[in-house]
Amino acid sequence: MHSDPIYQEAIKRFDGLFDSAQKTTLREPAAMTLATVGENGQPSVRIVLLRCADERGFVFFTNSLSRKGTQLASNPHAALGLHWDSLGEQVSVEGVASPVADAESDIYWKSRPRGSQIGAWASLQSEELPNHTMLDQRVADFEKKFADREVSRPEHWYGYRIAPMRIEFWQEGVSRLHARTVYELQDGKWVRFSLYP
Repeated sequence: MHSDPIYQEAIKRFDGLFDSAQKTTLREPAAMTLATVGENGQPSVRIVLLRCADERGFVFFTNSLSRKGTQLASNPHAALGLHWDSLGEQVSVEGVASPVADAESDIYWKSRPRGSQIGAWASLQSEELPNHTMLDQRVADFEKKFADREVSRPEHWYGYRIAPMRIEFWQEGVSRLHARTVYELQDGKWVRFSLYP
């Protein structure tokens, strides 16, 4: 898959757009919508941050015990959406998620601010919070626990990589006649085609 020239073209095109987005005044150009599906077939979406994009796929990090983590555990199929309004561009990705290697999660974990590391321990992500005081107390407890040492990465906190099976590029056009180009894996081979707007 990585050596397929059409796939390489798609990744190169994404890299160029993402690089351009990072040079804009957008507050968070790495923000992307992540869609997952629960066991009951109900889809859910949220915003996560793209932390790596390469030939292997698109990576974000989270608590695997969260709603998205438990949904990905039961159904690894997921979709991503990135929209850069100032560029008039958006990209959607459909694929299959899998955990990244521990070493990769460790590297990213160490780059996070200490407060975010403590927060990852303190938050029982996606569970009901009876009152904010409980969260404040958990933060204080973990600050005390790690007071004189580095904050280790929780085993349940790691990255996911979405290996793409479909990538669509949408470019804004005049009179809503947008340009849509799809790169899709079909029968083990990548193909490229256009869609009506």
